[in-house]
Parts: sequence; structure tokens; C-alpha cells
Amino acid sequence: MKTFTIHEAKTNLSKLIEEACQGEEVVIARRPNLVVRLVPIADAKGHRQPGALRGKLCVGPGFFEPVADDELVQ
Repeated sequence: MKTFTIHEAKTNLSKLIEEACQGEEVVIARRPNLVVRLVPIADAKGHRQPGALRGKLCVGPGFFEPVADDELVQ
């Protein structure tokens, strides 16, 4: 675990972000207290593969039937 003061973190922020993205544990301290852990955000979109759910989902025959007028939201 690498610990930096707030001043050091401000001076080297780009370097610290790169280290955190590569898996290093980066902690920022205010005086003697550890206050922040810098961690990368996981890929929000994730990995998508076409056809990954083929055969796992089933659409019943009623799916394609018209919806009754009283069930429609307007």
C-alpha cells in the first residue's frame, strides 16, 4: 500500500490514477489519518457477446398477441 499526503496527491494525481488502474493500492492521508483510497471504476459496459442468451430465454405465444385496451397505459 502506497500512502501519500494530500499535497503529494495533488502534485502527482495523473501518476497515482495510473498506478491505481494497474492494481496498486493508493491511499491519501490528511496528517496522520488515512482518508481516501484511490480505486479504478469497473468497466460499466462490461463484455457483451452476441447470442450469449440463446436457448436460455423463452418467449411465450402470448407475447405477440395484441394488448387489451384497458391494459394500455396512456
